[in-house]
Amino acid sequence: MLCRHRERNRGRGDRYCTGRVCRLRCRPEIPGDGFPIWGRIFMAKAVQPARASRTSRKAAEAPTGEAALLALAQNRIAIETVTPEIDGGRFAVKRLEGEPLVVEADVFSDGHDKIAAAVIYGPADAEEWDETPLIFVENDRWSAEIVFEKPGPYRFSVIAWRDLHATWRDEAKKKRDAGKLTDLELTEGRELVRAARESGRGTRAQQDGISRLHEKLEALQAKGDADGQYHLLQDPETIALLAVAGQRTNLSRYPGNVPVWVDRTAAGFSAWYELFPRSQSGDVDRHGTFDNVIDRLPDIQDMGFDVLYFPPIHPIGTANRKGRNNTLTPSPTDPGSPYAIGSPEGGHDAIHPELGNFEDFARLVSRARDHGLEVAIDFAIQCSPDHPWIREHPEWFDWRPDGTIKYAENPPKKYEDIVNVHFYRGALPSIWYALRDIVLFWLDKGVRIFRVDNPHTKPFPFWEWMIAEVRKVDPGAIFLAEAFTRPKVMKRLAKVGYNQSYSYFTWRNTKAELVEYLTELTQEECAEYMRPNFFVNTPDINPVYLQVSGRPGFQTRLALAASLGGNYGVYSGFELCEFLPVPGKEEYLNSEKYEIRAFDWKAEGNIREDIAFFNRIRRDEPALQDFRSLAFYNFWNDQILYYGKRTQDRSSFLLFLVNLDPHSAQGGHFEVPMWELGLPDDGTVRVTDMFDGREFAWHGKIQHWWLNPQERPYAVFKISR
Repeated sequence: MLCRHRERNRGRGDRYCTGRVCRLRCRPEIPGDGFPIWGRIFMAKAVQPARASRTSRKAAEAPTGEAALLALAQNRIAIETVTPEIDGGRFAVKRLEGEPLVVEADVFSDGHDKIAAAVIYGPADAEEWDETPLIFVENDRWSAEIVFEKPGPYRFSVIAWRDLHATWRDEAKKKRDAGKLTDLELTEGRELVRAARESGRGTRAQQDGISRLHEKLEALQAKGDADGQYHLLQDPETIALLAVAGQRTNLSRYPGNVPVWVDRTAAGFSAWYELFPRSQSGDVDRHGTFDNVIDRLPDIQDMGFDVLYFPPIHPIGTANRKGRNNTLTPSPTDPGSPYAIGSPEGGHDAIHPELGNFEDFARLVSRARDHGLEVAIDFAIQCSPDHPWIREHPEWFDWRPDGTIKYAENPPKKYEDIVNVHFYRGALPSIWYALRDIVLFWLDKGVRIFRVDNPHTKPFPFWEWMIAEVRKVDPGAIFLAEAFTRPKVMKRLAKVGYNQSYSYFTWRNTKAELVEYLTELTQEECAEYMRPNFFVNTPDINPVYLQVSGRPGFQTRLALAASLGGNYGVYSGFELCEFLPVPGKEEYLNSEKYEIRAFDWKAEGNIREDIAFFNRIRRDEPALQDFRSLAFYNFWNDQILYYGKRTQDRSSFLLFLVNLDPHSAQGGHFEVPMWELGLPDDGTVRVTDMFDGREFAWHGKIQHWWLNPQERPYAVFKISR
């Protein structure tokens, strides 16, 4: 007897419904999709608790008595330790479009019967599920690989059942080999085919195949051909047919739906170039415009970047404006910090008038696209004291007892030109809607990537809600969390929806530090939901390593960021090896945050060729497009970081040697990973030097290399059998 869903869908393939009608006959009911269900947030007076409706009471009731017994008995197969699953399914696993997701589970049962298992999966709002068989690995561990082709929310779960045909085949073979196969065993085999014919599973063609199979068995039985029946029941085509159309006895299901969020490729693989538009005129006395940025697009394209990122481009307040090098006494010509957002000209939905207007911005976005660049902007939730919101929505801000507004602080730092909004009390929910609408506003202007300033100082629930709201409009929107903060806070931001995250890479300099950190990012659970962006520098961070290492240090940090990270970024000036610090601080002297600068973008000593090289091989070599494909290998010198990236089929296999000492030549012996190519220790690999194209061979596992930082502190090799 078929459930109503199966009756309606007979002949449409092996799909799974979500209706209650399936209860026990088709499969256990699939509950919610595991994603948060968002509703509006309302401020309302307390009311008396209402009596629960009949529907809600019924949903809350647990099965009792015989119904509970039957439900428990049905779920006979144990399905445990499903991975990946983040916090019990509270947050989504992340993948890119077309990127494989390996699902594993412990699946086992009582007794000696054979079992089978599968991953079921599909879009979060779909009524039907696709299915991929799980393959036994070892020790009751099963595995399967699935792929999602488009951005958006998905889900998966695991089902398992007693495979009676597999059990029959195993037992029948043993009896036949022992000369004890009887007509009774053959009758049991034919009954399995008959049951499959009545199951209603599979496509129309598969059901027709089952019917023909049953007829052949009946004919062979009528002739008394025991061997014919046995061989037909053991035939690979019969096995495949019964796998998709046979009965599934004691069909059991993992109780949860594991959510998966699928991003477009740019969320996991991108090269960012950050610049201040106002510094693009070439003249420190002339404010740059969007048209000046357009003039620089070919130059940025030549270096191979694909994301062009701007700090805030909004009007800048004058109250408490900061001067050069963050002084509290600006001159009348100082432009102020772009992070002091808001003036009488407008706030977060306005453009600084000296940059241009929205028509100019639209032209920039279009021209950037023509040069292979996607524009990203800063979403900084702070205001100058001149922001229109302060006058229009005083309830969104913190006020001191004396009636003055509270400025932003990070003791001992104080940002007198900035005030922060708050998210609760009288600001909830209106500020939440306003900030969401700002993002949607810029989304409508062609911006799909947002670098978010200091997200760790804003509530996690806000980000979870806001990002989900934006994704309803554009599942391809990308958010980068600029959160140099505690590890668990950074990871929580990734869980609640951020597609990319700033990381500690900027301060990981030694071999031990890099190996430990990259192992965590690529092999621990955070690899399933957190995608780091390895920025080598930022307008706020001028790392000590770059201050003291000269040009080789810039080459080294570039090589590491571009080859270790799926996402990486540079702040303009890095290609010129700009390093002058505020004495004793990790800050730039004469910072662009407080003044307009002008640069010779092709000045002598630049590392543009190195940048273009790494961005080229990132595009050309699939191995570099998978962040988790990283493996560290042995180089017997702690100043040389040696690692590889490879595709699963090893068709793209790159090895990287990077000298971490910017002052001295370093070298030594290292292991060629012959075992990765299935070669013996004395085997031979073909080698291509990716920088200059030279080809040669390495004979044997142990080789030697030397890196002089004054020439080039890195080497990149492609190896093959």
